[in-house]
Amino acid sequence: MRAANWKDYELIDTGSGERLERWGDILLIRPDPQIIWKSEKKDPRWRSAHARYKRSSTGGGKWEVYKKLPDVWKITRGDLTFRLKPMGFKHTGVFPEQAVNWDYTAARIRAAKEKNPEREIKILNLFGYTGAATLACMEAGATVTHVDASKGMVQWARENAAASNLAERPVRWLVDDCVKFVQREIRRGNHYDGIIMDPPSYGRGPGGEVWKLEEQLYGLVEMCVPVLTDDPLFFILNSYTTGLSPSVMAYLLGVLLRPKFGGYVSADEIGLPVTETGLVLPCGSTAIWSGEPV
Repeated sequence: MRAANWKDYELIDTGSGERLERWGDILLIRPDPQIIWKSEKKDPRWRSAHARYKRSSTGGGKWEVYKKLPDVWKITRGDLTFRLKPMGFKHTGVFPEQAVNWDYTAARIRAAKEKNPEREIKILNLFGYTGAATLACMEAGATVTHVDASKGMVQWARENAAASNLAERPVRWLVDDCVKFVQREIRRGNHYDGIIMDPPSYGRGPGGEVWKLEEQLYGLVEMCVPVLTDDPLFFILNSYTTGLSPSVMAYLLGVLLRPKFGGYVSADEIGLPVTETGLVLPCGSTAIWSGEPV
């Protein structure tokens, strides 16, 4: 699946472990371990980037700034506005390939609202980051519960909602451990019509113990099944973990959700079209369970 319909974002070119991207009027060069091919880097914009993220041999890295780079700038996609800034570990605050999932969730929510305009559609976004998926669901008419353990990320998501004129829409912004939150929701008897889960590849438990997504994912998804309504719209699982293939993720959703809800499961790589070559750069994987064919 390729993310399309972007005007303020463009993956211009790739090669030699790097990607050249346009974020609005800002050109950035960022490393990408999947780019194992070499290229001539013919596009002149390689030599006119505002900044390049350089990895350190000892871990981490830093931005090398070549032109004046705003502390914060904005890009839009449709009616949504995202505030960007160069972060540590090469990120900007938005994963543009996820737009395919924003479009999918918004379409399912709108279709459900058309069938029953009075229905309140409740969506749970776990590991919600800076809130792009939350905003897409809010804009489509859903009530969203956005959960992330980082206070800074939740604040950033709130700022994105305000920039998108969605601040007054029904939403709960929660700084919380996602696992503990879901456990409490089970005890409280709360339910959701859809769940979006984008867990990190690696994490630490409340006692500081290290966990790997491949080892914990089954338990995470299994834990969420009881908080779905009897007739849910979707369950979306995202992963950037190279050891988790789309087929494995689809199978996991199938064995956990289909016995109770029936429905359909699909999974695929998600990626971004590269202007220079016309090819698609794979950026991650998404698996979707839905009550209707995906």
